[in-house]
Amino acid sequence: MRGGRKLAAAAVLASWVVLWLLLRGTHTLPLGTAELTPLHREFNEINDAIGANRNSNPVFLYFFNEIRLVIDNLVTFIQALISQPGYGRPVPVVGWLGVVAVAGYVSWAFGNLRVAALAVAGFVLLGLQGLWQESMDTLALTVAAVLVSLLIGIPLGVWAGLSDRVNRLITPALDFMQTMPTFVYLAPLTLFFLIGPASATIATLIYATPPAIRLTAHAIRGVPETTVEAAESMGSTRRQTLLKVLLPMSKRTIVLGVNQTIMAALSMVTIAALIDAPGLGKTVIKALETLDVGVAFNAGLAIVVMAIVLDRVTTAASVRVEEARRKGGRFRTWRRPLLLAGGAATAVCVWLSHTYVWAAEFPGGVDLGGAIARTADSVTAWAQDSLAGVTEALRNVTTTLLLNPFEELLTGSPWWLVGAVLVAVGGLLGGWRAGVTAAVCVGLIVASGLWRDGMTTLASSLAATVIVLALGVVVGVWMGRSTLVDRLIRPVLDAGQTMPPFVYLVPFLALFGASRFTAIVAAIVYAAPVTIKIIADGVRAVPPTTVEAATAAGSSSWQIITKVQLPMARTSLTLATNQGLIYVLSMVVVGGLVGAGALGYDVVAGFSQGQLYGKGLAAGLAIVLLGVMFDRITQAAAHRAGRAPHGR
Repeated sequence: MRGGRKLAAAAVLASWVVLWLLLRGTHTLPLGTAELTPLHREFNEINDAIGANRNSNPVFLYFFNEIRLVIDNLVTFIQALISQPGYGRPVPVVGWLGVVAVAGYVSWAFGNLRVAALAVAGFVLLGLQGLWQESMDTLALTVAAVLVSLLIGIPLGVWAGLSDRVNRLITPALDFMQTMPTFVYLAPLTLFFLIGPASATIATLIYATPPAIRLTAHAIRGVPETTVEAAESMGSTRRQTLLKVLLPMSKRTIVLGVNQTIMAALSMVTIAALIDAPGLGKTVIKALETLDVGVAFNAGLAIVVMAIVLDRVTTAASVRVEEARRKGGRFRTWRRPLLLAGGAATAVCVWLSHTYVWAAEFPGGVDLGGAIARTADSVTAWAQDSLAGVTEALRNVTTTLLLNPFEELLTGSPWWLVGAVLVAVGGLLGGWRAGVTAAVCVGLIVASGLWRDGMTTLASSLAATVIVLALGVVVGVWMGRSTLVDRLIRPVLDAGQTMPPFVYLVPFLALFGASRFTAIVAAIVYAAPVTIKIIADGVRAVPPTTVEAATAAGSSSWQIITKVQLPMARTSLTLATNQGLIYVLSMVVVGGLVGAGALGYDVVAGFSQGQLYGKGLAAGLAIVLLGVMFDRITQAAAHRAGRAPHGR
């Protein structure tokens, strides 16, 4: 049956190529850069009407405006504490010395001395780079979003962990939220909450809440039923079972959810600079717009430093929680006096930073940021001069052999032909539901007026995904077959997954300049870690007895990989395709900042040019539709692959 579907899919694709040769250039639905459709103008009119009635319409006056006011007040409060002048003071309530001391103490209390040293060094480095206030603005937005995300996410996760019905209801919503590229949250939110910290924080918490809900629910459901039954047999009420059994035994996974929420929030906060969120993201965007690689690299490095510090602190906290659980919740008694002494020293540092200017404003004598920017500019100039031949050849080969064919086929075919192919392939690979989803998404993309831009974005995404999967199979199989290789490579992949998307653009902007190829290479590097890890885990999950039987039968390593391990890991391969495409789609859109064009450019232009707001909003919706369509097709295909008997 699987062979029949493959042959049918191959026949559909072959027919597409033949019809493309015959019908090339007809019914492609082109749209000029500044051209608008009636739908785009309608969106502009809605935006104008909302702006005109924002302070008189009861829905906005008593709902949206109140939410914006609460979020703005929360962000302003945290900024006044650590980053901006507030409460009549020319400096924040807690200056740099107090922030560094608190970061070190919290890292030590919940982690260890090495993590504390890393936190102190990381925060000091942010100041030495000349980006203290920008870094604290980013931290303030991240903290505000994480607080709200956890207040919503953990209770919802507990509820979903206790109730199958709630879990079934919220899972589709969480899937939708997590499969959407980060860009698409921004435009609709500015319609209701204006540009600024409130919209940025709300977009961030939408993006960052799902990990908290999922991991909390997973932790609750992972508690052994026998443990719960034992507690209930001893007369524990549901409340006591939750507070005394389920939550204590779920602590480590919940802390891991906090870690993932923080990393997702930091990633989104930097992107939310597109809607005027303050902080490091704004510095990166301004530098990318002027192609100032040095400034972008310095700010990108600061984002990396903050990401590493936050990741290591929360990871260490999860380890400490697990150690405490194994020891019955007891901490080492010798640490208590040290913690008290450390707390007193931290309080003194906070008081000094509140009282004295030298401890409030980061000293400006060291121009490390300028040195980093100048070095990055020098390395960029050297790379562009010395490696021009290599980078140009790589770009030309990839563009000629992979990108251009995809783009010619997708943008040069009649829209109805591409739509029919997508529906047919979706139905063959994922079943009739995936086919219907594809049909609906195709129809809505056509209605958005951005069909050609959508196909250009899809071409870039497919080209990058092909390369990502090739890397994923090669490196993933290597890791899956060798424990040593896995131990060496996995930490690098873990570190790569903690980096916000913007960071990946900077080095490739230096190498390849502003072009769609730059966005594609950045997308490949951004998507490769998750793809490689999924494939490696799938290969490792193949039963050793099966591999030993194949070896005993005289199979070579190549035969074992191609005839045993990869076929038995086909569910992981399909899931890797799903995640790789979603990650690539997200990053290719971010590449609109460096010349990638198409939907990414439409979204960015919509934020910066008021008359193109409607077009940018439609582009965001088109990105959503592409993500939904391919997520449904690949997830359904993975489900089918998991049910199918091996070898059929």
